[in-house]
Amino acid sequence: MRIAFDDKTGLNSLDLPGRPEDTRVVVAMSGGVDSSVTAALLKEQGYDVVGITMQLYDHGAAVARKGACCAGQDIHDARRVAEQIGIPHYVLDYEDRFRKEVMEDFASSYAAGETPIPCVRCNERVKFRDLLDTARDLGAAALATGHYISSRPGKAGREMRRPRDLDRDQSYFLFTTTREQLDFLRFPLGELTKPEARELAARMGLGVAQKPDSQDICFVPSGRYTTIVQRLRPDTAEPGEIVHLDGRVLGRHDGIINFTIGQRKGLGIGADGPESEPLFVVRLDPAKRRVIVGPKGALGTRRLHLRDVNWLGDVPLAGLPAGGVEILARVRSTREPVAAILEQAAEGALVTLAEGEGGVAPGQACVFYDAADPARVLGGGWIARTESGWQAGLEAGQGVLAAQA
Repeated sequence: MRIAFDDKTGLNSLDLPGRPEDTRVVVAMSGGVDSSVTAALLKEQGYDVVGITMQLYDHGAAVARKGACCAGQDIHDARRVAEQIGIPHYVLDYEDRFRKEVMEDFASSYAAGETPIPCVRCNERVKFRDLLDTARDLGAAALATGHYISSRPGKAGREMRRPRDLDRDQSYFLFTTTREQLDFLRFPLGELTKPEARELAARMGLGVAQKPDSQDICFVPSGRYTTIVQRLRPDTAEPGEIVHLDGRVLGRHDGIINFTIGQRKGLGIGADGPESEPLFVVRLDPAKRRVIVGPKGALGTRRLHLRDVNWLGDVPLAGLPAGGVEILARVRSTREPVAAILEQAAEGALVTLAEGEGGVAPGQACVFYDAADPARVLGGGWIARTESGWQAGLEAGQGVLAAQA
């Protein structure tokens, strides 16, 4: 991090006016090592730090479970860290909000045949909305988190940027962060690597220094998301047909929630399909309760139609030139951004990938990065539907996609 205060600019290390001791910062403390180090670093630099932990779901069953987040043991860990570094700490009950805005959305998305990303919804609808408002109510100049992301002043406000530790890059999960929110948010770990953060935690004597990272979906016990979806949306477990792209019925299934786009194993129709071709899930049709399968080539997505686009570029999205602009697009958190063209569209935006990407599904996100400055995040959107060469050919023929058109 930068020096705590620069006498020449009058700005502190968080790019805020005033000395650290005169600057209140609320830190979102999940109970993990990253947010704990964030709070400890800011306290060490002299800031007036207040820790807040959100209780997001029933913590009774989560106390002893490893990999949880914002529940049970994590709340106790956050409280102990706050006591150790000498800052006030509050636990706020956000269970009802989390259930409505994240868990219900998660189940509804699966029921619609999509592949949701609850971590994005949590950041968007709980952490960076309700918690941000709470920070302002407490008189804070900023809300700091332990996310591995960076930001800095730019032409049109603060810019979001990928962190120094690309192995921990969380920009995919923060693409919905608005310009207004960025102006209030700070990410002190953006210039640190995860090993460096753990070393700092050990140096400071924090008990969470070697605590395991939280799992991807914190509210899903044992990784069985179908249990949550079936409880909230029982109709998603109704049986239906497994249909080949060409229209042939190959078998039956026990519910579309048991399948995801790109799935190869567990289809229940034998190891191979017609003419001994390996089959993959290429589409889910919840209205007809059908799982549509086809060869691997049918998974190659080239065009993405996006809705609810959040744009962080210097010029408005509507001001993009005809024919679009070159960007780098990221369609999965585990994949690196690839070359693409971004265009404005009536429903939001259209992204054309230079090369096909497999396993892309509605409900996932497409995040934009600046082609000229790959570290800069330009926003992103939710994938409403996808296109591939196979789809165009079948819609002109007699296959199952043509029947749906």
